[in-house]
Amino acid sequence: MAKIIPFKAVRPTRDKVSLIACRPYDTYTPSEREARMHVNPFSFLHIVNPGYKYQQKLTGEKRYALVKNRFQEFKEDNIFLKEEEPSFYFYKIVNRDGHEFSGIIAGSSAWDYETEVIKKHEKTIEKRENIFEEYLKTVGFNAEPVLLTYPDNDELKLIIEDVMKTRSEYEFTTTYRDTHYIWNVSDKIIIDKIAAVFAGMNSLYIADGHHRSASSYLLAKHSKEENPNHDGTESYNYFMTYLIPESDLKIYEFNRLVKDLNGLSKEEFLISLDEVFRIEDRGNEYYKPSKKHHFSMYLGGNYYSLYLRKAEYEIKNALDTLDVQILYDTILKPILGIKDLRNDDRIVYPHGKNDLAYMKSLIDSGEFKVGFSLLPITTEELKNVADEGLTMPPKSTFIEPKLRSGITIYEF
Repeated sequence: MAKIIPFKAVRPTRDKVSLIACRPYDTYTPSEREARMHVNPFSFLHIVNPGYKYQQKLTGEKRYALVKNRFQEFKEDNIFLKEEEPSFYFYKIVNRDGHEFSGIIAGSSAWDYETEVIKKHEKTIEKRENIFEEYLKTVGFNAEPVLLTYPDNDELKLIIEDVMKTRSEYEFTTTYRDTHYIWNVSDKIIIDKIAAVFAGMNSLYIADGHHRSASSYLLAKHSKEENPNHDGTESYNYFMTYLIPESDLKIYEFNRLVKDLNGLSKEEFLISLDEVFRIEDRGNEYYKPSKKHHFSMYLGGNYYSLYLRKAEYEIKNALDTLDVQILYDTILKPILGIKDLRNDDRIVYPHGKNDLAYMKSLIDSGEFKVGFSLLPITTEELKNVADEGLTMPPKSTFIEPKLRSGITIYEF
């Protein structure tokens, strides 16, 4: 049973929401952050980057304490308001490509993460978990929801569609040309119906936000241990999530660019590949794979199609069927000598929203030697890996929607 709850969000006043909303802090370059904060005093970046006020780069506990102070200042200046009634927040995003994402922002149980009702498909790094737990403990809020996905449900779909026929509380368009709509729903009948539907679901799946989920669970675990009067109703038992149906989830691939051929000549490299792949030289023809276990490679000015020789590759579990794992097991590790996908600086991962010409330009410039393009992982493959308790290689999925920070804030 998946447990979700409504909550009293701290959120921007209606006239300032478009000014406050921002992308996650680490998706900006330093110069981009500087430019946005210089012209916009209401950006949520002023809260998460409090050192800007003093032109100082702050880290650790000093930064966390000032984040809390900036947040309090925004509340004192009535830039933020506190919802009067516990609510679910219905959230629709229409991106520049016309794709729509519709879902519900709610509090999800940290204990569902512990019992694997909320399932994961990526490994988390303990050091990052602990750092973010300390951050949450100090600042006392979630400002960016974890993205969870659930099996399509007709009852939820009808509820969401009915609510979205009414006037939204927020409507704004970003400079990325994505339009955001938010409805705050406090009607107890609707809330109870939604909670009951989710209570009937055996599993939810993390699409994006594994470290935030893990850190929120650690916060709940340690807060419970430190609270002799714990009764399960405390706000730290939950963390903010955006729940969308599987059919709304959009998954792109991450491609792979490698800086050298591990001491091999082009001919030696192709011969090594021939043991596991059927290779076809496609010359200057842009080639993108159309089937699973097919890959595109750009090397030495030419495109190649690589078709896996299935007799040479053993599939034992859901992870082994993924193209990202096949590429690692057959090329990156044994031939190119890249064992640590997370930390080896010889490999980078441009996401699949960049076209093949982008990869070609980086290789033609001499910055990289070879590039591989593959098909995106499907939602079903993601679920299969999570269901078997396995984890994907780093940079396996680039998932949309990408949410803005500072629109709904969960306090604990």
